[in-house]
Amino acid sequence: MKTVLVTGFAPFGGETVNPSLEAIKPFAGWKTDTYTVETREIPTVFGKAIETLYAAMEDVVPDLVICVGQAGGRPDLSIERVALNVNDARIPDNEGNQPIDTPIVPNGPVGYWSTLPVKAMVHELRRHGIPASVSHTAGTFVCNHLFYGLMHYIAESQRPIRGGFIHIPYLPEQAARHPGQPSMALETVVKGLRIAIDVAFRQEEDIATSEGSIC
Repeated sequence: MKTVLVTGFAPFGGETVNPSLEAIKPFAGWKTDTYTVETREIPTVFGKAIETLYAAMEDVVPDLVICVGQAGGRPDLSIERVALNVNDARIPDNEGNQPIDTPIVPNGPVGYWSTLPVKAMVHELRRHGIPASVSHTAGTFVCNHLFYGLMHYIAESQRPIRGGFIHIPYLPEQAARHPGQPSMALETVVKGLRIAIDVAFRQEEDIATSEGSIC
């Protein structure tokens, strides 16, 4: 039986809830005929986020890792395509750290591609009526920091692990405090993550279809 590790972040930026953490809770101990799911909470803190992820990966020894994070302002499930080797925090993290223009891994590659079938995941999510898109930026806060750390671990360990990152919108109760911002119901997010995990697990090769952008 293979294992999938799914992570979500603690609330940050003055929010009392983080949809990524709420959305992964139903997956704790979830099993299919081919894999089981382990979940972990990640602190929204530079450095500690990666340390926590690495400890979880050593504990779980996963075959697939999907990290999930909040992206307030986005209207859909954003399947991230690339992680960049830069910290450039617009706001402090949960311990007051605010690195600006620093590398995540000194002398590391400029970026890492996700090894998930990002376009296939988006296609299947849309087929089930769930708004989704391929994203070409995971930001420069702790989400991108963790995403890069994940892909660096995979590259350096040379273990047969695949991994990537998914951003999700605010929950409705959060959007109510941010008038004009889009949101997505928790049950829709959970359904979407279930589909995304399943596609990522069973399909290694991505599909060839346009999901690019002009700007």
